[in-house]
Amino acid sequence: MRNIFVIGVEPFNLGLLQSLPRASDYRFHDLIGYDEAVRPKSRTIELMALIEIAEKRIAEFRGSIDAIISYWDFPSSVLVPVLCRRHGLAGPGLSAVAACEHKYWSRIEQQSVLPELVPKFCAVDPFAENPLAELSLAFPFWIKPIKAHSSYLGFMIRDEADFEDCLPVIRAGIGHFGKPFDEFLSMVEIPQPVAGIGGSHCIAEEIISAGEQCTLEGWAYDGEVEIYGVVDSLRTGEHRSCFSRYQYPSRLPRDVQDRMIEASRLLIGHIGYSDAPFNIEFFWDEATGALRILEVNTRISKSHCPLFLMVDGASHQQVAVDLALGRRPDFPYRQGQFRIAAKFMERVFSDGYVERVPDAADIAQFKEAFPDGMTRLLAHEGQQLAHLPYQDSYSFEIAEVFLGADDEDELFRKHHRAQQLLRFDFTETSPEAA
Repeated sequence: MRNIFVIGVEPFNLGLLQSLPRASDYRFHDLIGYDEAVRPKSRTIELMALIEIAEKRIAEFRGSIDAIISYWDFPSSVLVPVLCRRHGLAGPGLSAVAACEHKYWSRIEQQSVLPELVPKFCAVDPFAENPLAELSLAFPFWIKPIKAHSSYLGFMIRDEADFEDCLPVIRAGIGHFGKPFDEFLSMVEIPQPVAGIGGSHCIAEEIISAGEQCTLEGWAYDGEVEIYGVVDSLRTGEHRSCFSRYQYPSRLPRDVQDRMIEASRLLIGHIGYSDAPFNIEFFWDEATGALRILEVNTRISKSHCPLFLMVDGASHQQVAVDLALGRRPDFPYRQGQFRIAAKFMERVFSDGYVERVPDAADIAQFKEAFPDGMTRLLAHEGQQLAHLPYQDSYSFEIAEVFLGADDEDELFRKHHRAQQLLRFDFTETSPEAA
């Protein structure tokens, strides 16, 4: 029995881990809790404190420490390699992780080997006396922190007024991820082009969101880089800044996917990232044929786990587990129940209070209609949408719905029925004021 420690484990994803083909060979342990690493109640991330918590629990454990995994963004994405290095476990080097996780550093690495796939970019210090003077880009552009996730503090900047409006918001919130990220950066040697650009900085980038977006899920092991799935990312809302669904497998032409796969292998090899999973997000402009890299993530996407289960027959948590145990991944292909699958992100585009969420009877009806479907509610009754954590700048995500089907028409019919069964109601007035 192999003891696998998970950072941020919670019931939904624990169930997927326990459904893995060889799950009987594993015992999963909660190393750092969901409420500690992913959604801390204090809304404060203290990286060193989280490392101490993990070290204490590892020291108290009576048994073998065989692997450490996670499927969450920062800080979990850096906690795993830090702890693996301390305990001699399989995992990527810290510098390689930093070169992917640090958005500016990552662009420098991308530009050195794939210059034609990289948009114009520059670093911006939002606390500078005149941040506007640091810009080397023409309007419009996109600005976001060097380290964040879920489009947190990401803004479309059309003119100087937009830039001035977003600065106070960025200054107020950038330290949430920026301060603990600087703690991580203190553990690695920073190359000269990146020196002095840390967690309190932003990156401004040329807009590349025309066309289709997708994510390549892959792994690197012993010098080998493999892509095992391409997932489409469909956007909606103002500036197309909000995800509406992830759909697998990709509908993009095979030759376009092959170009992205080759670029991914070249980049991951150049960075020296190994013994771990990753994913890389791309945009493809059908009109021009241009490819652009959006970002590199040093983890599997948890959002894609049910999609791989439905189409390929296993959650790709199996890839993370295999690599963490120091072995080449063995992952099924097209052995699932459905030909396609999607994660739908149910969104609201204006603030308000949640008056009603789907109740137990609604969920039961959903499960009866879709026995293989899954759903997670992200908002609760009485909550103000503006208080939901880590939302993008233009919408509020209230639920996730995972569905499989044999074709897109069936998929969309199922989704429409699921929306009818999982009813939310909202009001502009707080329940206490009513």
